[in-house]
Amino acid sequence: MNFPKQKIFKALKILAVILVLLCIALYFFRNSLLKQAIAKVTHKMAVSYNSDFSIKEASFDGLSSIKLTDVVLVPKNADTLLKIKNLETSVSLSSLLIGDVQVGTLKINNGYVQLVKKGKIKNFDAFLKRDRDDSETNEKRKYGAFAYRIISKLLNLVPTDMNLENFQFKIDDNGKKTSIAVNKLVLSNKQLETSIHVVAKDFDQRWNLKGFADPRNQKADIRFFNLDTGAIRVPYLDERYNLKASFDSIRLNVQNIDKSGSEFHLDGFTSIVNLKINHPKIASKDVIIKNARFDYRFLLGDDFISIDSTSTMQLNKIKLRPYISYNTEKDTVYTLKVDIPKMKAQDFIVSLPDGLFTHFQGMQATGNFNYKLDFKFNKNKPNTLVFDSKLNKEDLRITKYGEADLNKLNGEFVYRAIIQNVLQRPILVGNANPNYTPLDQMSPFLRKCVLTTEDPSFFSHRGFINEAFKQSILKNIRTKKFSRGASTISMQLIKNVFLTREKTLSRKLEEILLVYILENNRIVSKERMLEVYFNIIEWGPNVYGIGEASHFYFQKSPAALSLDECLYLATIIPKPRKFMYQFNDQGNLKDYAVKNQKFLSNLMLRRGLIIPDDTIGRLPVYISGNARSLLRIKVPDSTAIQNDSLSTDEFDL
Repeated sequence: MNFPKQKIFKALKILAVILVLLCIALYFFRNSLLKQAIAKVTHKMAVSYNSDFSIKEASFDGLSSIKLTDVVLVPKNADTLLKIKNLETSVSLSSLLIGDVQVGTLKINNGYVQLVKKGKIKNFDAFLKRDRDDSETNEKRKYGAFAYRIISKLLNLVPTDMNLENFQFKIDDNGKKTSIAVNKLVLSNKQLETSIHVVAKDFDQRWNLKGFADPRNQKADIRFFNLDTGAIRVPYLDERYNLKASFDSIRLNVQNIDKSGSEFHLDGFTSIVNLKINHPKIASKDVIIKNARFDYRFLLGDDFISIDSTSTMQLNKIKLRPYISYNTEKDTVYTLKVDIPKMKAQDFIVSLPDGLFTHFQGMQATGNFNYKLDFKFNKNKPNTLVFDSKLNKEDLRITKYGEADLNKLNGEFVYRAIIQNVLQRPILVGNANPNYTPLDQMSPFLRKCVLTTEDPSFFSHRGFINEAFKQSILKNIRTKKFSRGASTISMQLIKNVFLTREKTLSRKLEEILLVYILENNRIVSKERMLEVYFNIIEWGPNVYGIGEASHFYFQKSPAALSLDECLYLATIIPKPRKFMYQFNDQGNLKDYAVKNQKFLSNLMLRRGLIIPDDTIGRLPVYISGNARSLLRIKVPDSTAIQNDSLSTDEFDL
């Protein structure tokens, strides 16, 4: 019975001796091993990244602590990328023995990392190129396992104790310079304390990061705020992208990082106070979000990446549950779902970001609502696109309008178009204007033609056409830009009367909300909306309303317009200031314009809007009004005409 025990004890003794000898060998040869490791890194930098890597002095202090002096990384023919005067670090040997590198402590004194772009040359270009081996290229990546592996490695490289002094991050983008100087960064006993000095073109600030950080247990709770008075300004973006951004504070909390089976999840929350953004593509004013919070759960599997539906977002008093997914199991499928639970309408209005919805300021409402959005796009089957938007109301009523008083559409008002930020001449929308034309005094063909081209379902929809939105989304996805809208007459009316023509996110969002309120609260009848539309839209250069247009082109009243004249007027609505390009140098419509009108009339015949008798006796469109002076009509040569006349006479004789 004792014999096996003796063997076990003997084996343990031998193993202990081997470990001791190994430690002794490591101790005595550790500097040689360190030099070999540095040589490998130097070779890798030269071959793979075309860069010179050098360390003036490198030595061990004890068994696991390493001291480095004058660490420099310089890409060939480019500015220095990294330079550190003194660096001390320690590595966990127990972790190293099982192939896992964990940094224990890190001290850095005097150094910098700089990103420099001169012309098209970047000193960091080589490090952006990913090297893929054949196995990674041919084998489908498992997102959950990949994310967990990368995050674990990164967290292991974050030391449990860290001390940085006089370390700078510098950006020089063709003269656009920003410097972030870390005067002090200390991580000790899982507590983070920093002192940061930021200098950019037009501001100088001191920042502070403070909080809890435990990289080994994968948890953190860090706050970011300004040591000086005022908001934290975001550097570089202003000069580079014309984006001005600032905030009072940010909080980042990581509660759990875990992998269960093939699924990886990351849980926590982030919040921001008084976020201010200014960009000409967003709004003409500063956009301010007072309080925003995102409680997130990122979920990744073998073939999907998602923000789980248990996540919540809060914007002031607005709370919503988002679900976002990218799935490659069978096809490449993008999914977006938004759920706003039942909330008070007034809470929604007061929670809208300042500067983004200026026309809603002062608006008041009663009642409640909830909202759901369901969007799904299959890259391999684009025609199966799903777009479903539903808003359920509960005693919802607008009691007071804001800057955009939709009720004014029911009475007389003055309309002034804005073109390229220039206010145009005033147009009175009312009977006191001699050119104003009531709907029943317009040719019936005009109403049919314009509705066919602009909005066939105007009298049945509530401001939006889901199918049009789907087609618009598909076109924009295919072209990878906003090349097609889904504008109804209701949207055009709101845009013309209450908004500007600026192409900003703010204007589009306001347009959508105002159209919904207009169409779903029975503020204005459809007939009145159409009448105002015909009397304010631009039909040509400085020509507003159908009354002016019918005289400008044909020297007649809107009631006397023929079918072909109405077809013509309907086709120029998208680009009324360029109407003259539809005509040739004889003053006749070009072939493509004739074909467009023929296509439109055939479409109206198929839909029963006109009958075959309406097309009998049709004549070519002839411009007789003041518009004719803008046509590029070729003046006949009188000499040529005379010669032609003489030759004809001779022939007759």
